[in-house]
Amino acid sequence: MNALNDRQTAAVVLMNLDRTHAIEVMKHLTESEAEAVASEIIGLHNLDAETTAKALGQFHRIATGHLPPARGGRDIAAGLLEASFGAERAAAVLGRVTSTMANSSFDFLLAADPSQLATLLDGELPQTVALVLAHLPTDQAAAVLAVLPDPARTDVAHAIATMGTATQEAISIVADTLKTRTGMLATREAPETLGGVEPLVEIINRSDATIEKALLASIEDRDSALAEDIRSRMFTFADIVKLEDRDAQSVLRGIGLRSLALALKGANQAIADVIRRNVSERNRENLEEEARAIGPVRMSQVEEARAEIVRTIRALEAAGDITVQRADEDEYVY
Repeated sequence: MNALNDRQTAAVVLMNLDRTHAIEVMKHLTESEAEAVASEIIGLHNLDAETTAKALGQFHRIATGHLPPARGGRDIAAGLLEASFGAERAAAVLGRVTSTMANSSFDFLLAADPSQLATLLDGELPQTVALVLAHLPTDQAAAVLAVLPDPARTDVAHAIATMGTATQEAISIVADTLKTRTGMLATREAPETLGGVEPLVEIINRSDATIEKALLASIEDRDSALAEDIRSRMFTFADIVKLEDRDAQSVLRGIGLRSLALALKGANQAIADVIRRNVSERNRENLEEEARAIGPVRMSQVEEARAEIVRTIRALEAAGDITVQRADEDEYVY
């Protein structure tokens, strides 16, 4: 490197100050400024002497012109942040920095379609594929998971749910390998990331009903406790009885009468009561007429109608418009 931007120059100066002075400088920065500088410090872990000298020249720190390379990296950034802001605030700032960097590690894959990604990842260990999917937007990850054949799909889903903390070196190796395959140049080192059940639940939530059902059944065969944990975090059609009436009304306003009539086919009385109670009197009468008119239907049509309602619930929950009571959450007391 020969030319540095302003933030990188500021990072170099902090990296070359003694710790006491660096901490004093950092204390005068806002959290957003500290976050930006910390990000640059992490990225400048192997800066050459020439570039360091040019940066420090702006602050009259060059004495002989033979300065040692500046020492950056995550540990340096973490130490300065903790000493300047305290452990709790430093962890939050560093978490935002690493999260931002993690999300950009696999940005070069965002334009690829699911089939291309599946081909690119073909032959990789399930843990490697899981690592990549955990960095992708959940919609894209769900689409890739859908095109994977079984048992590979179940292997990858299990790996996502049980994945621990990945090292920076491991993520960097995976990213660089994939970039080489796609003919792209490697970029800076990627930070750590976490897997777990929640990322898998988000991916399954964005899959269609057929994939969701097949995947959960496969995981059930392999690890019944994990399958139960996943189900407990997901919202299913049967869980509509857990919605407050006002939230159920918000959901049902966006569903057509035919879909509601299909979803009610074979539903238990509790579910039917929730739906009928939370539509207008006029729509209630129209719903009864629609149910009689459509007659016998395929189960796949019923499942798709119910999936439409569940997707609406999940979308409204994600937007903060409704509240979904989870199985492991305490109930409200009035």
